[in-house]
Amino acid sequence: MIRVDIRAKSFGDTPVLGPVAFQIAPGETVAILGPSGIGKSTLLRIVAGLDTDYQGSVTRPDRLAMVFQEPTLLPWRSALKNLTLVHRGLSRNSARDMLARVGLADKETAFPGQLSLGQQRRLALARAFAGQPQFLIMDEPFVSLDPATADAMLALTERLIAEHRPATLFVTHDRAEADRLADRALDLAGRPATLSPTR
Repeated sequence: MIRVDIRAKSFGDTPVLGPVAFQIAPGETVAILGPSGIGKSTLLRIVAGLDTDYQGSVTRPDRLAMVFQEPTLLPWRSALKNLTLVHRGLSRNSARDMLARVGLADKETAFPGQLSLGQQRRLALARAFAGQPQFLIMDEPFVSLDPATADAMLALTERLIAEHRPATLFVTHDRAEADRLADRALDLAGRPATLSPTR
């Protein structure tokens, strides 16, 4: 069970997050909706443990993976090595299998700069799931993709979540994405931002 209990988060004298508390059960997918600049990415960074300058507490499993808005791949390493270097215990065969599952079987020797944005996003997703995470965090992973590519990425993400069943938290400004992927959605709104259920 992931437990988030943030009492306050500020940048300098500017409060960003007010009381934000929720839980995510094993295998559950929760979406955070809200407009740009409301604090969604800040919330995710706190939940992921990347930002510790806040009041409150977060309980999370050790084995987690994060998919950022930008793919954040190692540009000097091949697609295959982007998986095996991050997950030291991952065999090359397992990494190849993961690439095949995201439609990149023929791209194992390609470098990120040789891949389209959609392919880079697939590689980032493969890297996240290759570590068998107990907790998956996604920060608007479908943003800036054309509709057809975004739909394909959504379908792929749905399939991988169904197969691996991690607890999942993702943020989006697109309610259709939340409706499609999430078991439950929460709205982040206000100044400082707080949560309210949408369904």
